Amino acid sequence: MFIYKVIVKENSRSIQIPLHLPLSPHHKSQSPLSLSLSLSLSPSLPCIQQRETCLMGQCETETSSDDAVSIEKGKKLGDPHIITVNCPDKTGLSCDISHAILEFDLFITRGDVSTDGLWCYIILWVTPHSSSRSHAVRWGNLKEHLLSICPPLLPSPYLFHPLPHTSSSPVYLLKFCSLDRKGLLHDVTRVLDELDHAIQKVKVTTTPDGCSLDLFFIRDNLGLLHTKERQDELCEWLYTVLGESCISCELQLAGSQYDNLQCVSSLSPLVAEELFRFTLSDNESRSQALSSDIKELKRASVKTDNSLSPAHTLLQISCVDHKGLLYDIMRTLKDYSIQVSYGRFLPVNKSYRELDLFIQHKDGKKIVDPEKQEAICSRLKLEMLHPLRVLITNRGPDAELLVANPTELSGRGRPRVFYDVTSALKSLGICVFLAEIGRHSAAEREWEVYRFLLDENCSFQLSSTQVRNQIVDKVRRTLMGW
Repeated sequence: MFIYKVIVKENSRSIQIPLHLPLSPHHKSQSPLSLSLSLSLSPSLPCIQQRETCLMGQCETETSSDDAVSIEKGKKLGDPHIITVNCPDKTGLSCDISHAILEFDLFITRGDVSTDGLWCYIILWVTPHSSSRSHAVRWGNLKEHLLSICPPLLPSPYLFHPLPHTSSSPVYLLKFCSLDRKGLLHDVTRVLDELDHAIQKVKVTTTPDGCSLDLFFIRDNLGLLHTKERQDELCEWLYTVLGESCISCELQLAGSQYDNLQCVSSLSPLVAEELFRFTLSDNESRSQALSSDIKELKRASVKTDNSLSPAHTLLQISCVDHKGLLYDIMRTLKDYSIQVSYGRFLPVNKSYRELDLFIQHKDGKKIVDPEKQEAICSRLKLEMLHPLRVLITNRGPDAELLVANPTELSGRGRPRVFYDVTSALKSLGICVFLAEIGRHSAAEREWEVYRFLLDENCSFQLSSTQVRNQIVDKVRRTLMGW
């Protein structure tokens, strides 16, 4: 078990964490057995103190669980904001936290993770992505979301009793009709995002008379959509944003229609092969490959080293940065049931990142099987090369944009994909005739698939290979945060 020694100063605190493992050889100036984090944070340390008493079976019920998450805003424009999570540990906690941060469109510039398997301390430096700077980040909502992820602080008599099941917000059907126009789909998506509604499924169709009939299946992240005030707020925002083009807006609990949209229309074998079965071969010539970036992406280095710690495997990653990089790495490790005991995420320059992760199996053992090491490294390289799959294919006489991302084993998909794709299409001036979100099983994995039938009434000749590559490039760069 790790022992935390806390030294509190007047305006800052220095946390000395003796680790039962050596640090990365990249950090020569540090002691091989300890890490000192000097943090400009509030000197209040209730959660670290709470950890010490909880592990001794003396939890104090009056300690507030709100102390598990703190967010310190940057002191001046451009400074990163500091998110600190200090709570009991659980499998996949780092994955869940990085998923939440990506959901709020924040970019992780650096981070540190430390855990002894019972208690976890995570500190992340984040900045808003350029796409989210047009409106204020909802810091209060983010804190509430992170708190919901953290395991609860419970008195010891209840530590081994299951928690009561807390049902998530039910799925609602938002059905509205409006006159079709460029950017309509993204404008609606932006309203849902700013009001903290999560899109589950979408069915968008354009009628012959130029109207758009849209079905959005959504969950309210605040859990208040059952109230009249929250429902009225959503419809009023839509009427305000869409203006006179909005014809009707209805909201109701989803029924059988939601179940009927769980699977997307079947993909042809050739399209599925191109979309899902990517390799790391140097002769890759698929339409998704970004010719100007593919060489840099393939420079990613993933190595394992078992010589530095008797109990941990060191996983070293060096790669081009992209939006959601930390989530993609933690998601992959979570799917392999790999635990991160200590991790450091550092910028090398504006576009390159290095990660040092000391990892174990769930049973607390090192990863010594060469085949398992190779499988983890290969999967991580693939996720960094193609975290999302993007291509344009033919669907009858029309052009269809396909975007796919692997889901977690739990079934959870990647956040903000629909938002970013519709944003890219709006910036190109391309309308969407038909859109849907569903699931597809391929390559022994489940994928979330977004399908957009593109409207030919735009300034692009969609049958042109050059134009299609331009659209794919724009969509993928938006998704990657470039």
